[in-house]
Amino acid sequence: MDVTKHTDNLIDRALEEDIGAGDITTQHLVDPRTKGQAIIVAKEDLVIARLDLARRVFQRIDAGLTLTSAFSDGDQVHEGDTVAMLSGRLATLLTGERTALNFLQRLSGIATLTRGYVTRLAGKDVKLLDTRKTTPGWRELEKWAVRTGGGTNHRMGLYDAVLIKDNHIAAAGSIAEAVKRVNAKVPAGTTIEVETVDLEQVREAMDAGAHIIMLDNMTTEKIKAAVALVDGRAKLEVSGGITHERLDELADTGIDYISSGALTHSARAVDLSMRIFDQ
Repeated sequence: MDVTKHTDNLIDRALEEDIGAGDITTQHLVDPRTKGQAIIVAKEDLVIARLDLARRVFQRIDAGLTLTSAFSDGDQVHEGDTVAMLSGRLATLLTGERTALNFLQRLSGIATLTRGYVTRLAGKDVKLLDTRKTTPGWRELEKWAVRTGGGTNHRMGLYDAVLIKDNHIAAAGSIAEAVKRVNAKVPAGTTIEVETVDLEQVREAMDAGAHIIMLDNMTTEKIKAAVALVDGRAKLEVSGGITHERLDELADTGIDYISSGALTHSARAVDLSMRIFDQ
């Protein structure tokens, strides 16, 4: 995928749905030749992500607009900080404001939530992963935001990793058969992961030769039992019911990975605002 082209297409579609036939408020309020300046301000503590997209939104309207910032993606920003300064046509600032903030608030929200999880896991021998539970069309951006927050991408799509889930098992008839069929087709050395829901399935996945076993929605007690059962013969990933408060107890069970769809599907957009201050 051409990521830059894909992102520009997203921006163009977002601007099209917002502007439509024209920004009738700005068109009737502001002389198109008038210059202006604005700042983007953080209204809460957050981790900033994808300032370049905010810049790109405005520049798709007017290439002459400039956005500068003392911050880089991944930086911690505090309430009241000026995140960026913008300069250009006042009409461009007014028309592009909402779309630029939508991108910046959404992606910074994912980075902020992820950073909170990563900070909670600091010093623990476990890696935080995201999932494919992303906004359609936004996967590259949202997974980028996870990395910005310090998390790790699990897989980008169905094409870059083998993960045998419950419906695959049902289609094949058993975990053993599913692993056997996949092993016969994929290139040698391909990592095979299997989703399990109980200890019986964990044993079956281990005996079938799975490299990673996902423990889906298991209690902490069952997770500990699975760790003891596998005893290092496969990597273990915990998924389902992952909350910030539960991270410590999960990390201490001896697992290798914690995956959380909430990093992308439940991240709250952070509070950023744009203020015109000079006309």
